[in-house]
Formats: sequence, C-alpha cells, structure tokens
Amino acid sequence: MEENYLQEALHTFNGGDWYGWKKDWTGEKRMSYENVIIIKEGATMPTEAEVNAKIEELKQEEIDKENNKASAKQKLQDLGLTVDEIKEAFGI
Repeated sequence: MEENYLQEALHTFNGGDWYGWKKDWTGEKRMSYENVIIIKEGATMPTEAEVNAKIEELKQEEIDKENNKASAKQKLQDLGLTVDEIKEAFGI
C-alpha cells in the first residue's frame, strides 16, 4: 500500500483523525495497515479489505480526473483553441 493512499483512505473512516501508528512497528513500513492503532475513543478499525477498497476507489478517482482533463482539453482543441490558449485559459 502506498503511504499517501493509505493515510487518505484511513482518514475517510470514523470522521477523520482517529488513527495513529504503533511505536514498535512490525513489517517493512511503519505506515502500513498492520501498524494502525486507534487513538480516538469510539472509533472502530475498518477491515483491511475495506481500506484496500477505499484505496482503489481513490486511485480510480484520480485516474478519472486525469482522463476528464484530457478529454476536456481534446474537446477544446477540436473547437479550434490552441494548446497555448487552453493552457492559459484553463490551466490544462
């Protein structure tokens, strides 16, 4: 699991800042599912499958965003705008 996706995914559960990392961690990386600890009272630990599903969802959202940006750029070019005009006007 990539750390940035892991943290972003964990943050979507239990209303945000509910987790921390074990001080005496195991495995290759401290920031891994196996080293997550609950630090907020009332929070519940999502399953690893739930976290992995959220990570995949976040990755897909990023891909979709890039695809939409490329599609919009192509449509603007098809309307006759130059790459420089598109970049200047829309930042894409």
